[in-house]
Amino acid sequence: MKAVLRTWTRSLPGLLLALLVIALTAFAPQATAATGVSTIADALRKSPVYVDPAAAAQLSTAEADTLARQIKDANKPLFIAVLPAGYPTQDLFTNLRTATGITGLYAVRLGDRFDARADSSVLPRTAVQNLVTSVQGESAATQLTDFTDRALTNLGGKAPSSWGGGSADGSGVSSTALITIGAVIVAGGAGAYALVRRNRRRHQEEQRAALDRLRVVVDEDITAFGEELDRLDFHPAEQGADDAMRADYERALNAYEQAKQYMADARGPEDVRAVTQALEDGRFSLALLAARREGRPLPERRPPCFFDPRHGPSATDATWTPAGGSPREVPVCAADATRLADGRDPAIREVDTDHGRRPYWDAGPAYGPWAGGYFGGGILPGLLIGTALGGWMSAPAYAADYGTGYGDFNTGGYQGGDMSGADFDPGDFGDFGGGGDFGGGGGGGDSGDFGGGF
Repeated sequence: MKAVLRTWTRSLPGLLLALLVIALTAFAPQATAATGVSTIADALRKSPVYVDPAAAAQLSTAEADTLARQIKDANKPLFIAVLPAGYPTQDLFTNLRTATGITGLYAVRLGDRFDARADSSVLPRTAVQNLVTSVQGESAATQLTDFTDRALTNLGGKAPSSWGGGSADGSGVSSTALITIGAVIVAGGAGAYALVRRNRRRHQEEQRAALDRLRVVVDEDITAFGEELDRLDFHPAEQGADDAMRADYERALNAYEQAKQYMADARGPEDVRAVTQALEDGRFSLALLAARREGRPLPERRPPCFFDPRHGPSATDATWTPAGGSPREVPVCAADATRLADGRDPAIREVDTDHGRRPYWDAGPAYGPWAGGYFGGGILPGLLIGTALGGWMSAPAYAADYGTGYGDFNTGGYQGGDMSGADFDPGDFGDFGGGGDFGGGGGGGDSGDFGGGF
């Protein structure tokens, strides 16, 4: 280059030409690596919408700001990234969730393709799948707007504190917050305080009423378990009793006493979960004891009968279809398995409601914790899809009153917007199809083709 300059600079035209060459070299497009996941995650910790410079044509700055403002005003943990078509998809969701470290719903527009994942504590996996399917084939701005509108309706949790609670214009205060502050000032401090107290009192009364109705059912469960203990007619000193039998019996007795104490201490529907979990532990101990006394192989640990946990541990799984729902496999006792095989109705646990006796899964959201104690460990969501209780448990209102919906039974307890770091269920963000199929932007796949490459 120096030799060229020496030759060209002997005349003014040569000098100008040299400068032009240097300028074109400096500003020519360079081959750059894809934006790192850490960079994207850092941006999402500051604002809910990130648009990669290489994908700027997909979503304008004004459109991105509008989406960010909408998400912040809703105070929900929704993260949106717009990336170029060639961005690497292998483990993208898992790595992005790990790098961001915030519990929430993550949506990515990659070229003309779109997919999303979420922690199950803020939105069930099936709900995420349905939302993604509903917006396939749309332009970037329309797709992301529609997805945001629909997701915010059902998304649980709150916006992360790192967003500052402000709107996308960087003022630090959202329009919703300004309206709220203004309303409080107008109403006056005393009036606002009275309103808060009145709302809190009404909420507490509703919780007590729900617990009182639930108490009847739980007391029936405790009584039924006590009757099982009586029918067992086991004496630790009886002939043939060994240490293993005595230990089973002692665990069953302890579970019975714990269930009664937990119920006596319960202050809200969410406290009932410990009661039914204790009863389930006790029933399994009785099943072990019965097998030892009869010389049978010890039973495996299975969830209780779905139709009525008082039936005891399930013996098998059977196909069942709720009214208006889709078929699913549920754990059933031997008697209910026979009824279903014969084309008869199972013996369903019904409870009192304002509309008469109904199955527990149609009785109200307070039965979520009750069922969660019996069917913990992640099994509950699949059992309740398509039922009223399943719908209640996936809604933010349920999360606010009774826990975090489905996620309560298979996560570490982090709420939407919480900083959990790498402590999350990778199954919620796992790749479908081994990283080779990202998910069709045109929606050409069937309903089971959810994602694939993220």
